[in-house]
Amino acid sequence: MNNTLGWFNHNLAGPIGSVIGAIVIFIFGWIVAMIGGALIRNVLAKVNLNQRINSSTGKQHDIENIISKVVFWFIFIIAISGALNQLNLDSISTPFANMVNQVLSFIPNFIAAVAIGVVGWVVATVARTAISTALSKTTMDERLSAEAGIQPLSSTISDVVYWFILLIFLPMILGQLRLTGLLEPVSGMVSKMLDFIPNMVIAVVIFGVGYVIAKILRSIVTNLVSTLNIQSVANKAGVSNDTSIANIAGTLVFLVVIISSLIASLDALKIEVISRPATNMLNQIMQAIPNIIAAAAILGIAYYVIKFVANIVANLLVNTGINELPNKVGVQDILGEKRVSDLVGMLLVFFTMLFASIEASNRLGFNRVSDLISLFITFSADILLGAVILFIGFWLANLIAGMVERSEKGSQFLANIVRVLIMGLVLAMGLKAMGIADSIVNLAFGLTLGAVAVAFALSFGLGGQEAAARLLRNMQDKAEREANKINNASESTHITQGNDNVQGVNATSTTFHQTSSFNSEDLK
Repeated sequence: MNNTLGWFNHNLAGPIGSVIGAIVIFIFGWIVAMIGGALIRNVLAKVNLNQRINSSTGKQHDIENIISKVVFWFIFIIAISGALNQLNLDSISTPFANMVNQVLSFIPNFIAAVAIGVVGWVVATVARTAISTALSKTTMDERLSAEAGIQPLSSTISDVVYWFILLIFLPMILGQLRLTGLLEPVSGMVSKMLDFIPNMVIAVVIFGVGYVIAKILRSIVTNLVSTLNIQSVANKAGVSNDTSIANIAGTLVFLVVIISSLIASLDALKIEVISRPATNMLNQIMQAIPNIIAAAAILGIAYYVIKFVANIVANLLVNTGINELPNKVGVQDILGEKRVSDLVGMLLVFFTMLFASIEASNRLGFNRVSDLISLFITFSADILLGAVILFIGFWLANLIAGMVERSEKGSQFLANIVRVLIMGLVLAMGLKAMGIADSIVNLAFGLTLGAVAVAFALSFGLGGQEAAARLLRNMQDKAEREANKINNASESTHITQGNDNVQGVNATSTTFHQTSSFNSEDLK
């Protein structure tokens, strides 16, 4: 019996005992790891860790399972390290032992980081809930949705505060975890953000105060303009009732104040990359506002004054009988129901507004637009001059054609020819004055006159061929008779010359006078 116990003691204290001890440590460690992992998982499930994290991040993650597995493997690695140490496998157990020692030494820092994270999360959650509740009791969301047409900002602002608080706690968490590579840039970023917060608060306060002042001034200006009864004056000038002059004036004042507040807010932020171009743009807008107001005033005053003057001129022209001219000229069908007096008033308004538009464009610095309007005015003046020439020419054509028709009965055809010729001439002159294809008009007019001349020459030459032949034949016969008479007179003169010179002279003079009379008769 004693020998048996001695053998067991000797073998258990030797290699067999080490193997059995390692197996026991391994199994015990595995059981403890399983229990620890399950325990951690149950605890995390009771606090709804997955649900809280998923609701915050918006993504589905099984954090509870991950943490429980980490705990399981950590305990199991400790058991493996103990089993290897029991087997005296120092070359293998030493790395595991060092790793376990490092992990165990890191556990206090990890627990501190977790504690800081939990505290930060609690603070951020409380702040988000408080801000969301406070903003929901105000009418800010309803006003922004009604006036600006944007989504409610209460949830957005609360979320921003939530993540900002977590960001503030992040450097402390990284410091406890000794992650210096991440700590330095995050700490720098958080420091800059904390330094920027006062500037942002000042900018928000400036903009908020400016917004309140702008709203107050808009109400004052709107009521003041409404009291001055400017809307009725604008309605008389042709402005519709849908256009509220009071609201326009109030909106302009609101824009001026709010833009000034925005410029001051951007300057308070002290972000040159953003504030400088934005400030320059807003300054340009502020500099352009007086020119815009001046241009609008020029157009408005010009329209009101010329509308009044055009009505007076139209009424004066009605009494002169100018509206009867289209019937006399024969162009009433072209005008339709329009009266000449109304057309004159419309032309006055049209050209006056064009000149006002030139001045308004110059005030705004739109030189290209000003040049374009000037060119259009020049062209319109040429068109108007050509129209006046055509109007007067048609009147003269009808007048002269009427005179020709009244001069002789049955001369309707001749009167129409005269009317067409005069209208053609006047049409060429009118198109020439309008500046519409001068070379084409000149060429067409010249070809027309040339065609008329050639047609007249051909008609006279071909139609008068027989008459011209008879005239030439008669002239030839008369010339032959005259030559015969002269020859007969010469012979009688030679016969009687020797008998009586005096009588011969008289006979010769008599023959000469007769010949002269024949020539005059032939010429007649």
